[in-house]
Amino acid sequence: MIMKIKKLKIKLKTEKQSAIRDLTSVIEEFVQKSKILNGLINIQSLHTTAAVFVNEKESGLLKDIIQHLEEIVPEKNKCVHDDFAIRTENLCEDECANGHSHLKAIHLPTSVTLNIINGKIQFGRWQRILFIELDRSRKRQLSILIMGE
Repeated sequence: MIMKIKKLKIKLKTEKQSAIRDLTSVIEEFVQKSKILNGLINIQSLHTTAAVFVNEKESGLLKDIIQHLEEIVPEKNKCVHDDFAIRTENLCEDECANGHSHLKAIHLPTSVTLNIINGKIQFGRWQRILFIELDRSRKRQLSILIMGE
């Protein structure tokens, strides 16, 4: 069999900080359309203040995840990254104080890779592909890559 590669870029606008979005259905549809029966799919956030992870989508757990991240890195923390009087790198026109968002992001994966078997993503019983916004509402992109036969 010949190895095939399929790519997709997902664009979305997040509603607010700590918003968690279930991407599973969109990604499953892409796998189905790809006609790849066996291989790997990688879902990658293209941002430093947003993450992709696999977990259960249960409203109480999602609130717990957000609370846990806030306990690890409270938004009110003072970050050197947010001191625009001394920061000279990676500044843009609409720069905001978001050091806490970057620090939360280091606790979550930038991407996840999952198996495709018999044309379907292999999930455990409650597993879903989730995207979390760790900064303010903004436009976001995810890169999806499937490799297989």
